Amino acid sequence: MGAVRIAIIAAAALAAILLAFLVRGMVAPKKPPPLAAIAAAAAPPPRPMAQVLVAKHDLTVGARISPIDLTWQPWPVDALNPNFVTDGAAPAPIPDPPTAKQVAQSTARAAQDAVMASGPMQAFDGAIVKEAMIQGEPVIARKVVRGGQSGFMAVVLAPGMRAMSIPITAETAAGGFILPGDRVDVLQARAQPDGKSIGTETLMRNLRVLAIDQKTEPDKDARAIVGALAVLEVPATDVEVLARGKAQGEMQLVLRSYADLGGSATRGAKTRASIGMRVIRAGQSSEVAVQ
Repeated sequence: MGAVRIAIIAAAALAAILLAFLVRGMVAPKKPPPLAAIAAAAAPPPRPMAQVLVAKHDLTVGARISPIDLTWQPWPVDALNPNFVTDGAAPAPIPDPPTAKQVAQSTARAAQDAVMASGPMQAFDGAIVKEAMIQGEPVIARKVVRGGQSGFMAVVLAPGMRAMSIPITAETAAGGFILPGDRVDVLQARAQPDGKSIGTETLMRNLRVLAIDQKTEPDKDARAIVGALAVLEVPATDVEVLARGKAQGEMQLVLRSYADLGGSATRGAKTRASIGMRVIRAGQSSEVAVQ
C-alpha cells in the first residue's frame, strides 16, 4: 500500500473521529447551571422590614395583657396597616440567615426586652383583650381596652355575669383588706318581726370583687383599700338578691381564703335567729346570744 493511500485513510479516520465528537456534543443535553446560581438569579431584592407589635401566644377575650404576652415581629413595610403598632425605628432590609448562636442571642435579648418593655409595648400593660387574638397577630387598639376607657368593666365581666355595687365601710369590708380580685361572701343581719331576735342571712357566696370605688387594681405594694363602694360580679339571675339586701339594710363582705376559691357564685341560706339574753352570775350580769 502506498504512502499516499495510507495518509488518505488516516485523514478520513481522524475526520470521522472529529465528526463523532461534534455530533455527540450537539445531541447530548447541556449541563445545568449550579443551583446556587439559579437561586441567586431568582431571588428578589430584600424587602424593607419594620418591627410590628404582635401577640406572643393566643390571647382570649377578657385576658389581662402584660409585656410577656407581646413581642416584636418583622413585617414588610409595604404590607403595613396604619393601625399596626411599630417600634418607630427606620425600616431595615432582610438580613442574611442567622447562625445558631445569633438565634440564641436574639431569643435571649427578646425575652429581656419583653420583661423590660417600654414605649409602645408598655402602653398595653394591664389592658384587657376585647377581641381574641392568635399567636403572631398584630395588636391594634380596637381589640383591647385599657383601664378608664369605656367598656372596660363590660370586658372584665364573665359571660352571664353582672357588675353591681354595694356600699361598704372599713367595718363591713374586713377592715379594708378586701382587694379587687378577692372572693367574698355577702352577709346581712337584721331584726326579726318579733323585735327580740336578730336574723343573719348569707345572701351570696363566692362573689368576685371587681373594684373598690373606681380602682380595679390596688396600688403598688398596697395591702388594703378603704372605699365607699365595692363592685361585685354577680350572676344575672341573682342580682335581685343583692338589690333586695340593699333595700333592707347594711350588708357585710366576708373575705374568703385563697384555698377556698373554687366553685361558682351561689346563693346563701338563712341561719336561725338569735335571741339576746342577760345572765347574772355571782352578782355579775352578761349578755349572751341563744339560737
